This record gives sequence, C-alpha cells and structure tokens, in this order.
Amino acid sequence: MKNKPNLKIALIQTDLYWHDKTANFSMLEEKIWEIDGEVDLIILPEMFSTGFTMEVKEYGEPMNFTACKWLKQMAAQTGAVVTGSVIIKEGDDYYNRMLWACPDGELMHYDKRHLFRMANEDEHFSMGQERRIFQIKGWNILPQICYDLRFPVWSRNTSKDGKMDYDISIYIASWPKPRISAWDILLQARAVENLVYSIGVNRIGEDGNGVLYSGNSAVYNFKGDQLMFSKDQEQTLIVELNFEALNSFRQKFPAWKDSDNFQIIESRTKQNSN
Repeated sequence: MKNKPNLKIALIQTDLYWHDKTANFSMLEEKIWEIDGEVDLIILPEMFSTGFTMEVKEYGEPMNFTACKWLKQMAAQTGAVVTGSVIIKEGDDYYNRMLWACPDGELMHYDKRHLFRMANEDEHFSMGQERRIFQIKGWNILPQICYDLRFPVWSRNTSKDGKMDYDISIYIASWPKPRISAWDILLQARAVENLVYSIGVNRIGEDGNGVLYSGNSAVYNFKGDQLMFSKDQEQTLIVELNFEALNSFRQKFPAWKDSDNFQIIESRTKQNSN
C-alpha cells in the first residue's frame, strides 16, 4: 500500500460562551491564529458556537449562514480543514451537524447519529442517516459526535480487498465530567478495535445548565498508546500522525482479517424535531 504524507492536526480544547455565537467565533478565531506553524486539520468541540443546548429554534441556522461562512473563512485563511458541530436547520428538522470546511471552499458534513436522550436531544434534533468518510492528503477520516462513541457498530472499520475503510476516527464532544472515565476508555477502545488513530476533542468549563466538563481531549494510536492528553485546561494540542507506522502495524498484526462480517439492516425511524 502506498504511503501517505504525515498529517498534522490541532485539537482545540476550550471553554465556550453559553448561547453567544459572536463571542465564541471571536475566541476560537484567536486560538486558531495562535497555532504555531501550519497544520492540515483543526478540530473544534461539539456545538462550538453555542454550547450543548436544546434551544434549537433560537440558535439553529440554515446551511451557508453565519457558522458555515465563518468556518469556510477560517479554512481559507489557514489553509487547513476546520471542523466542529453546530445546530443546522433544514426544513422543519434540526441537526447536530459536524461541518467539514476545506481550504478550497468545499463544505461537507456529518449529522450526529446517536442523539443523547438523557438530555432530551432526541426530542429536539433529527437523527443522522448516513455514515461519512472524509479525506485529507489521502487519509480516510471517520467523523463522529459525542454519544456516537458508545456505539461501536457505527464506527466499525471494515475492509475490502485488503483496504480498510478509514485511518482516523474523530470524536468531537460535550462529554460531562461525571462520566469522563467512560470517554477515556471508549476512545482508547475505538483505536484498538478498529486499528486506527482515535482522536477526541472535548470541551472544558461549565455550561448554562450547570453541567461541568473536564476536557480529557486525547489522541490514541492503533495499539492504544496515548500520544496526547489534556485535562481541565484551555489548550491546543498538536499531533503529527504517521501512516507508515499505522500501515506497518496493520500488516504485522492483521486482526482485521478475522473480524466478523455483518451488515446493518435495521432501519431506524427518522426522528423529527419539536
């Protein structure tokens, strides 16, 4: 398999201003410009413009409006892909949508599949219907959002003709501090079971509902080794991933050849927003 160039990634772990898009855009723009050197990908937390809120009618916006334009501007100015999720309105539906803004102006997205019912997210948002794979410099990247982390079938890395679906999984989150041990365990597990680099970007601070977040943003390699980690502080982590190391391990330890073949046949009912 042809080797791919190293991928340099910035993980922005930060507190967020509650329900204040302007303040969050300004704060994040400053953090983006503080990144030392060029990177290929900049990752922001879940609902980076508002915090994790169910106030969809007030803070939801259509595609190609404020958040989309801001992300595209950041991508064009930095030369990096910039990603994070916001509340997007389409017709009568609202989505927790992970936007993927490319430097050339292309804008792609992934809609959160698993909606966190314990916070009534399923009552306000519509469920994503499609798993997506994005690409940077030949690397295949699986985008996921927060609660998706608890469901390994949705992120299962399958292979065809000796080629695996993806090389990196990215989980952006608003994962509360009381359950942070589950975040640590599952983020590492997703790397090991799928033979990929696993990246998690979580926020810190306290939101408008009094929910506390401790960060624990991290990067794990395909063996489960922790490459980067940050807890309870505003910090931008920079990691450079090597495809040759990943590919070499996959060849020496081809556990993927013994994986169980399966197909998702359940058709989950699309959930409508209130």
